[in-house]
Amino acid sequence: MCRYAKDVPDCNNQSLQHFVSNSPWKHQPVLNHIQRDVTKAVGDKNKGSLHVDECCFPKQGKDSVGASPQHCGRLGKTANCQVGVFLGYTKDSYRTLIDERLYLPKGWIKDRKRRKKCGVPWYIRFKKKNELAWDMIHHAQKKKIPFGWIGMDSLYGRDSWLRNKIDTQGLIYIADIPCNLGVWLERPKTGVPPRKEGVRGRNPTREKVIEGTDPIKVRDLKDQLDGEEWHHVFIRDTERRELWADMACLRVFPSEDDGLPGDECWLIIRKDPKNKEIKYQLSNAPADTGIDRLGQMSGSRYWIERTFEDGKGIAGLADYQLRGWTGWHHHMTMTLLAMLYLLLTTMKLGRKAEFLTVQDAKEILEVVMPKRKITHGEIVQLILEKHKRRLSARRSHHRRNK
Repeated sequence: MCRYAKDVPDCNNQSLQHFVSNSPWKHQPVLNHIQRDVTKAVGDKNKGSLHVDECCFPKQGKDSVGASPQHCGRLGKTANCQVGVFLGYTKDSYRTLIDERLYLPKGWIKDRKRRKKCGVPWYIRFKKKNELAWDMIHHAQKKKIPFGWIGMDSLYGRDSWLRNKIDTQGLIYIADIPCNLGVWLERPKTGVPPRKEGVRGRNPTREKVIEGTDPIKVRDLKDQLDGEEWHHVFIRDTERRELWADMACLRVFPSEDDGLPGDECWLIIRKDPKNKEIKYQLSNAPADTGIDRLGQMSGSRYWIERTFEDGKGIAGLADYQLRGWTGWHHHMTMTLLAMLYLLLTTMKLGRKAEFLTVQDAKEILEVVMPKRKITHGEIVQLILEKHKRRLSARRSHHRRNK
């Protein structure tokens, strides 16, 4: 905060701290404006996509709003942390975050003393993470943000409630799933089983699978596929090469949370031929969807992972010391605004410098903004130096591959 106060005219550290922590400005109208700007800049109903993901922020003590012992993906274990659920937008390599929600565990919802101390509004009720994710998707839908599909990682993708919620709204999803999720190749017969003779008690009322085999785990199904079922598919461009993968796409009936078969959908098995990494995904895309389109959707998850790297490494997503509800939402909103500004700057400068990255845009702004005056020649020189280093690295990489 002190560093920014030196560069921003007519302000000091105290005023900046107040602006984030206690100032009464509403964060939702700013988020709505960010979404409108993203739609205008990169919105595309065919190539654009929404992505649900979460970010964990380790914390000491129990006074930071929402902080509680819970699974922390950042540390890979249960730890005291805050969890934010985020919505990102991507189109090709362009990406940014456009919405956020703070997850409050049940213990926080019931603790009136801590709620009051951290300024949690009275109307906030407990919602699961998948419900927070749906709130943001539904909000984006109401704001008419154009997108072709919704992506999610396995934490949300294995949740049949969220997948079905998206499907009932006529939206397309592609969801990472764990390797032990069960599927059927043919729909088994379901129904309420009759009560067994000689057994006392109530008649069964719960629907179950009554005929057919048990579901097969997707990791076991992979080994049963013939060579003809695998296709070499282009996934996306990278900074060094084109990324291709071996993909198999099957129509299956996934096992739902209640153990019953869900609606028929795509199972996508993607294998990286170099590192042998295998990814499993489900999608409710139409049955006549081509494998190239499924490959495009499958590869889009990479960009939301890069978005969080941008947010934490460049825009300060995890760099805050705030305890209250208002301060958390203000910080996240300003981070999303900074990410939008970097995206727009990258697009503007990238028209004349195609290798420009978000990191480049940030470094250029760090040089430009503290100065009262800077010439176009100085900006061009900065870009040329970065291009020269990146081109040299690319050539060196190609020589090593040969």
